[in-house]
Amino acid sequence: MLFPIAIFPGDDAHAWGVEVPDIPGCYSAGEDLDDAMAMAREAIEGHLELLAQDQQEIPKARKVTVHAADPAYAGCTWALIDIDITRYLGKAEKLNITLPAYLLNRIDAYVKNHPEQKSRSGFLAEAALKVLQGN
Repeated sequence: MLFPIAIFPGDDAHAWGVEVPDIPGCYSAGEDLDDAMAMAREAIEGHLELLAQDQQEIPKARKVTVHAADPAYAGCTWALIDIDITRYLGKAEKLNITLPAYLLNRIDAYVKNHPEQKSRSGFLAEAALKVLQGN
């Protein structure tokens, strides 16, 4: 899932600040832009781990356009941090499903041609999440 991050510019006396608008209370900072983005990833992963431990729902990431319209983020630089949220959804369980051969072949071809899709199972899990989250 692509989480937008709002980056507040730093200077010689101040660190670069980061806020993750879709995850309440998720903030970070870094010495420069690159460091701020790396620290944002750690902050997001830490928050998601805590949510998973408490068995709370993972927040849905909204589009940058939604957040950029908010005056609280005026002057921010925006970036997207790609987080594989499947690891925060609980222990993997094996199941037996039945799909039409044509559909299965299309899924396998898609996974093969899209390296971001690590497996057939990952593809199906991501597709299910999109439907369940209303994407």
